[in-house]
Amino acid sequence: QVHLVESGGGLVQPGASLRLSCAASARTFSSDDMAWYRQAPGKEREYVAAIRSGGDDAFYADSVKGRSTISRDDAKNMLYLQVNNLRPEDAARYYCRTYAAGADPRYWGEGTQVAVSS
Repeated sequence: QVHLVESGGGLVQPGASLRLSCAASARTFSSDDMAWYRQAPGKEREYVAAIRSGGDDAFYADSVKGRSTISRDDAKNMLYLQVNNLRPEDAARYYCRTYAAGADPRYWGEGTQVAVSS
């Protein structure tokens, strides 16, 4: 089973920026498509961004498009999500997801909490 560990969350003011990180244990990381999701209390988990293996193709949900950047460092087995101009509606627990072959699609790590005070 691939192990995913998210970090980088915290309490910030509206307009601030955060860079979230995800460490993946998969030996095939460089070949795996990856994504970020988030879930706020009382709401369903929602898709945020995705990046294909190789890092050439990235996709974003409308809610973060234009102010977010998903990236990866294959040498370090790391996935990142930069979110600028954070808004109260961005407050949620953020999770990374792997599409590695054989990975359990129901598995989620502990996530990292993002709070935006207003």
